[in-house]
Amino acid sequence: MEGSSSGKHFMLVHGLGHGAWCWYKLVPMLRAAGHRVTALDMAASGAHPARMDEVPSFEDYSRPLLDAVAAAPAGERLVLVGHSLGGLNIALAMERFPRKVAAAVFLAACMPCVGRHMGVTTEEVGNYSVLVNFTHLRSQRSCDRSW
Repeated sequence: MEGSSSGKHFMLVHGLGHGAWCWYKLVPMLRAAGHRVTALDMAASGAHPARMDEVPSFEDYSRPLLDAVAAAPAGERLVLVGHSLGGLNIALAMERFPRKVAAAVFLAACMPCVGRHMGVTTEEVGNYSVLVNFTHLRSQRSCDRSW
């Protein structure tokens, strides 16, 4: 999904389990405001043809974004928007192409810790999810008198 050539160029990155389709309401609003918009499918997501077993690493998963940022014309500065896990995708692109990124928007997104490997962030997110699920399970059990 690409748009006109005036205004800023926004690259939209979906979260885990989504695809470019999830931006269907935002894309026309940004275009109506005169911006260019590219909504991407990460590898094995949305309409991307790869299967999950063909995507061995996070870099491979992020390849559609990395390729799109690399292909941006010299001098063009992009606005990257990442939702949920897409925050880690845009952080990787920002690290690889700092001169091509004007701004990044972390929309309810994962954000890696400065000075720490990205794997630490994904591990912490996983541990947080386990904690939230455990806490939810405990609260359900305490409300259920049959346990």
